[in-house]
Amino acid sequence: MKERARILVVGGGHVGMYTALRLQRKLKPQLRQGDVEITVVSPDPYMTYQPFLPEAAAGSISPRHVVVPLRRVLDRCRVVVGEVTSLDHTARTAAVRTLATAERDAPDELLGYDELVLAPGSVARTLPIPGLAEHGIGFKTVEEAIGLRNHVIEQLDIASSTRDPAVRDAALTFVFVGGGYAGVEALAELEDMARHATRYYPGIRPEDMKWILVEATGRILPEVGPELGRYTVTQLRRRNIRVLLETRLESCADRIAVLSDGQRFPTRTLVWTAGVRPHPLLAATGLPLTERGRLRCTAELAVEDTPHAWGAGDAAAVPDVTAGPGTETAPNAQNAVRQARVLADNVVHTLRGEPPETYAHTHAGSVASLGLHKGVAQVYGRRLTGFPAWLIHRVYHLSRIPTANRKARVLAEWTLAGLFRREIVSLGSLEHPRAEFELAAGGIPPHPPYDNPKGSS
Repeated sequence: MKERARILVVGGGHVGMYTALRLQRKLKPQLRQGDVEITVVSPDPYMTYQPFLPEAAAGSISPRHVVVPLRRVLDRCRVVVGEVTSLDHTARTAAVRTLATAERDAPDELLGYDELVLAPGSVARTLPIPGLAEHGIGFKTVEEAIGLRNHVIEQLDIASSTRDPAVRDAALTFVFVGGGYAGVEALAELEDMARHATRYYPGIRPEDMKWILVEATGRILPEVGPELGRYTVTQLRRRNIRVLLETRLESCADRIAVLSDGQRFPTRTLVWTAGVRPHPLLAATGLPLTERGRLRCTAELAVEDTPHAWGAGDAAAVPDVTAGPGTETAPNAQNAVRQARVLADNVVHTLRGEPPETYAHTHAGSVASLGLHKGVAQVYGRRLTGFPAWLIHRVYHLSRIPTANRKARVLAEWTLAGLFRREIVSLGSLEHPRAEFELAAGGIPPHPPYDNPKGSS
């Protein structure tokens, strides 16, 4: 092994955290002796387990149990909270903007490395739709999930206290754009929560609410197959959720969702989950990219024609050796976790002068939650629905979330949730802890990011 091997991991998501975790286990003696240094650069000091975001939004799991602190898990790595702004792979340096440099408006810090692992993940794919930037709500981070929960409950408060039928109707209309995992699970969990909450609002009935799912293609949940996708549409419609297929959002200006079929819905809630795109950092690396902006990688998870550079997860286009030529692995959490293991092993093989391994994984199946005790699952070709699918969904993700600490806490919360009723309370003020003090000091409190509860539609 070369002297003082420096490994830089860009990104603290599934791939970044699991890669660094496996590297620190495989290279434990070298780390202790100082022969290897692992640096993880992440914009957040935690990894978000995104499959649990819908349950966090519905209040089934506390937000702190959806995230895994990087410093606690990666105790033998150096964790830098910041963002890589550019790379010079020829010189093996990365420019990093940290909290300290951003506050002082100082130049970015330069980090040197010998092996580079690029796993910045993806960002929301948006379109130039009028009003989307002003009124749309994303659903990729734990902050967005909890903010959306607070927002939905605030809309019930608004609807129950207003005498204006237009304001009430807009407050009780919830539009979700995108029929993938994020959109369907978020809508199903929040509709379940809001329907339960209406028992505490005497003036609101469950049928007063309008829940609308807008999908541009002719199917939803393509990951679970066409039959289960049709089953999901049927189940959602039985819950009075409007599922609009082959329909696009054309505008949401002035808080009015205008659809391509001509329908118009005044709404105070528009959730955008219509896909993702590769992280913009990739365009600044100078590394080979596909037409869609993802890293061109080999089946060994190395960046094509670029020694000592590796990629996996949403940011990488990895050939699927278990399928036909030209097929790429799906950018999902299942592949990300497994790719991270092979990637870490191949970095170790490279440092030791050994041949790398090929990433090959046969898809085991897909699971999706449709609210409490409801779900769909396709496991090894077998289709399941209802409670069995929901149970498999929970068991699978409980087994996947890192650390025994998190597993125990999530299991305890699920157990308590089965014994007691949901807590229905909005804590939107937590997002602005200085608002009251600023008002007392003569300042103007900031407006909530998604809404102003005192305003109108």
